[in-house]
Amino acid sequence: MLTKEEIADWFKSLQDNICNALENEDGGAVFIEDKWERQEGGGGRTRIIQNGNVIEKGGVAFSAVHGPLPEFLGKELGTLNIERGTFYATGVSIVIHPKSPMVPIIHMNVRYFETGDNIKWFGGGIDLTPHYVDEADARFFHQHLKVVCDKFDPAYYTEFKKWADDYFFIKHRNETRGIGGIFFDHLKSTEKRTIEQLFNFVKAVGESFAPIYTHFMNKNKKLPYNENEKQWQLLRRGRYVEFNLVYDRGTRFGLETNGRVESILMSLPQMASWTYNYTPQKNSKEEKTLSFLKRGISWV
Repeated sequence: MLTKEEIADWFKSLQDNICNALENEDGGAVFIEDKWERQEGGGGRTRIIQNGNVIEKGGVAFSAVHGPLPEFLGKELGTLNIERGTFYATGVSIVIHPKSPMVPIIHMNVRYFETGDNIKWFGGGIDLTPHYVDEADARFFHQHLKVVCDKFDPAYYTEFKKWADDYFFIKHRNETRGIGGIFFDHLKSTEKRTIEQLFNFVKAVGESFAPIYTHFMNKNKKLPYNENEKQWQLLRRGRYVEFNLVYDRGTRFGLETNGRVESILMSLPQMASWTYNYTPQKNSKEEKTLSFLKRGISWV
């Protein structure tokens, strides 16, 4: 039977492999590791890379935490005995902010959660936030994810893409954070799928990260850009910050379970900006990018 310790060990190895791949492709910076412990139980290893050749700031974080079940989670899950309930959560979370506005921001999270009364599920996903939407890059990204999903269930990609479109939506801006990807949550074993099969799917999603993002790093890192494009990058980072602080479930979970603040907020860029009532010029690359920040666009 699959154990939470086996799952956590695999997540640690995923963190190692992704950090190695990113360091090799960047060629100019290495991750620093910050190990931490949570007073209520568990801890993690946060790895940060900064001021590289391609990556301005990035984080690859592993955590495995446990303890009393937070009240908000108990109510959300509908579990009994909140006062006596316990939880265990482990996973890897990644956000990479590149120097160049021609290289996209990427995020991935894969996680496992269980409670003391035997609720067990996987969640996660991977999504791309280009500063400038390149249609060929968007198709490459989504086709890669569709291949991963189709190996396990032909319905996964369509279902999880819609979930990502809806989840990574900035309601107060009426725009998506980027071009989406896949997102899934509370995936439990059923008569048709075992917890081991779900874990294999989560592993395939996790293993897709490095080849996808190193492809974008290598392809776009040498493209020229100007100061106007750099300023647009800062504005798009501002949107990223708004989503993470207002809507992101992982941020909320970390803060409400007394997680380590530095590790929780590693997803934020070094610099971002907000320009009052910004409106892009007609027929500009910026206006074109905004036209793609909608739910329901078919990329494959």
